[in-house]
Amino acid sequence: MKVTTVRTPETARSNTHYACNSEPLAPNPLVRLPLGSVRPAGWLKHQLDLMVDGMIGRLTEVSHFLDDDNGWFGGNGNGWEEQPYWFRGFYPLAVLTGDKRCLKLAERWIEAVLTSQQDDGYFGPSCCKRIKDKKGGFVCDLWPHMIMLDAVILHYEATGDDRVIPFMEKFFQFCRSLPDEEFIPPTSWGSDFSEHFDDWRVGIQGPRAGDMIPHLHWLYNHTGAAWLLDLAGRFFTRISPPGDEWLDHHVVNFTQRFAYGGLYFAQSRSDWHLAQTEYWYAQHMGTWGQHPRGIFGADELIRPGKTDPRQAVETCAMVEFAKNFYLLGRITGDCLYADRCEDVMLNHFPASQTPDLKGLHYLTASNQVQLDESGKHDHANRCQQLSYSPHEVYRCCQHNVAMGWPWYVQNLWQATADDGLAAWLYAACEVTAKVGSGTDVTLKQETDYPFRGRVKMTLSTPETVDFPLYLRVPRWCEGLNIKVNGDAVDVSARPGSYVRVQRQWADGDVVEIEMPMSVSLTTWPRTGAVTVDRGPLSYSVKIDEEWKSSGGDDEWPEWEVYPASPWNYGLSIDPEQKCFDVLEKGPASDQPWTPDAAPIEITARARRIHNWQLGDDLTVPPLQVSPIRCDAPDETITMIPLGCARLRLACLPVTGDSTEARPWTVAD
Repeated sequence: MKVTTVRTPETARSNTHYACNSEPLAPNPLVRLPLGSVRPAGWLKHQLDLMVDGMIGRLTEVSHFLDDDNGWFGGNGNGWEEQPYWFRGFYPLAVLTGDKRCLKLAERWIEAVLTSQQDDGYFGPSCCKRIKDKKGGFVCDLWPHMIMLDAVILHYEATGDDRVIPFMEKFFQFCRSLPDEEFIPPTSWGSDFSEHFDDWRVGIQGPRAGDMIPHLHWLYNHTGAAWLLDLAGRFFTRISPPGDEWLDHHVVNFTQRFAYGGLYFAQSRSDWHLAQTEYWYAQHMGTWGQHPRGIFGADELIRPGKTDPRQAVETCAMVEFAKNFYLLGRITGDCLYADRCEDVMLNHFPASQTPDLKGLHYLTASNQVQLDESGKHDHANRCQQLSYSPHEVYRCCQHNVAMGWPWYVQNLWQATADDGLAAWLYAACEVTAKVGSGTDVTLKQETDYPFRGRVKMTLSTPETVDFPLYLRVPRWCEGLNIKVNGDAVDVSARPGSYVRVQRQWADGDVVEIEMPMSVSLTTWPRTGAVTVDRGPLSYSVKIDEEWKSSGGDDEWPEWEVYPASPWNYGLSIDPEQKCFDVLEKGPASDQPWTPDAAPIEITARARRIHNWQLGDDLTVPPLQVSPIRCDAPDETITMIPLGCARLRLACLPVTGDSTEARPWTVAD
């Protein structure tokens, strides 16, 4: 057995079992496994089961966008992004759960998509093919196709449907044939297309044109047709330029656009394209990301002065962020993108929906203590944004949320370029894949992650097989321990690396991982506020929730959530930070993402800041500079994982009695 730590999986050769990048594309260290290779267990499986019977699995009952007269079925109804947003999540949901109703519906939709192709290669809604501009010209809106091709590719990988490759070739020939004036609007137009079109939607494809690049690279890897790379370059050059020093003010545009340089790196092999992705990410998050775990304040738009963690992020942005982290992770092999994915998906995504997954809200913030349906909150859009609903009030997120958990499941494991497997995200599951010289092996992963750091993997194989197993070491993890068949492995596991275990594996082999989780603090430099962290999770003050029906019906209700206990606390922290106790309540339940079911709680010393109250806008007033002088006595408060808290206070002031402490002031 040979055990080493590596920054990324090696790329001296290409995986012989799964399609990966072909020359001249840069070799990819990680390779996506076909849909269905990974099967979830535990709480993650239960999320998919809830989806089947919840909003996404039955969205045809709720969303008029999915009526049979929609444009993707050839009707005169709406046919744009809503349907493919939903379908690229619904299709893998059906495959992963095996639910017969969902599989039948998924087959109906994929047939409608594939049989909609016209003689010239165009497919989908006729209304998007030639959109007239104000000067009498025409433009084709290709944005909805960028989304729907996600589902088409998943269908191919799940079934091997031999219609898909020629279908995509024919469509991209159509894109290739479009004259410049009918292709994606030129970059000289910027991001504001109102002077050119009456319909704002046609302009969305400008800032999002880079979403087509992965599809073109995927098809190139299956056909070797060089013109596909030329077309990818054409899409790349049509991406709208930054409007100012910020890449994009729109929350979802940014979560897509920041990655485009890194995605194109696979073709350009230019290091500055990768650096460009990290530059835009760091520049944006450094200002607007004063939140725990990778979200930022852009309640539809970033706005000057709105950097406090009371500002929120769209549910759409969470799943788009995660999608790009998957893609960038495979291109680079960097563990950083797995860490970022866990940050968003395990800390914020669960709170974006009701526990039964029958409703969601548009905006989730790190400090958010009342979820009412009023339009009073300090958000870019003054309308219903926070209460939970399955209805059209959250049109884009209502459909795009479908991608969240099914795509997370698919990316738990990755194949590696050297014919091995990488445990990229940790969760209870099973993966079956070809490794080594072609042996099909199954690894069963048992764990209570992210609440605890113990992972057990048991191998099933019909024969002994030599292959490398890569175990990701999260960036928060110091002192990771590994055992193989009960014997400790001597290795220095650096955070942000992989432990590579190469050996002749046999049936029944067991790998055990222990990732110690200790309590730590993140201090936010703008105000000195702090967030309590433990392992991959951050923590919120536990706020009792009062749920009130606010609309809908018995089958599809809408809910407001109000605080039923105090929330306005500042932490009392001693110099050695010995003020936290961890309470392990037991194994995670099927639905651990609620206050009462949280498997881990942390108690802390805190003081109430009585002047810190909701104002007329019903939004948590911005943080003031710590330390805060406070006359209230110390209390012991309970904190729960941020993903369990729909009412949440995760960025807390620090209270103190030093000479620099100042009282909390109330604005006139």
